[in-house]
Amino acid sequence: MFFEDCALRRSHVISTSLRPPSNIKNSLGTPRGLHQIAERIGAGALPGTVFKGRANLGKHFNEMGDEANQRNLITTRILWLGGLEPGVNAGGEVDTHDRYIYIHGTNHEERLGTPYSAGCIEMNNLEIIALFDEVRTGDHVWIED
Repeated sequence: MFFEDCALRRSHVISTSLRPPSNIKNSLGTPRGLHQIAERIGAGALPGTVFKGRANLGKHFNEMGDEANQRNLITTRILWLGGLEPGVNAGGEVDTHDRYIYIHGTNHEERLGTPYSAGCIEMNNLEIIALFDEVRTGDHVWIED
């Protein structure tokens, strides 16, 4: 799987949901359609820093222990997405922002390129830093199969 940033002319190997694409709440599928970057979280955090509930835990994922590292951790930066299409990915049971769908770093970079997330778009930690530094709140993101 690849994420192409048309404005910046770069592509990134990513992971999306282990489940089929879906915009529906609790589906754990990666939502499709037109989104915007609703919030940018994590400026200045070191690569591999773990976030929980969008709060910086102040630890690198290697400091989290084996049990924690078996899960997909949210690392480095968070680009929290908001849907722009009412009834498709905005509002009600299909609201991307209410589903907490992010573009973020991962503690499992070796799995990038294969479906593995719980709905988010996971990226290489250094690449999410570069992307984070170049995009702004309100910038559009198109997600498709």
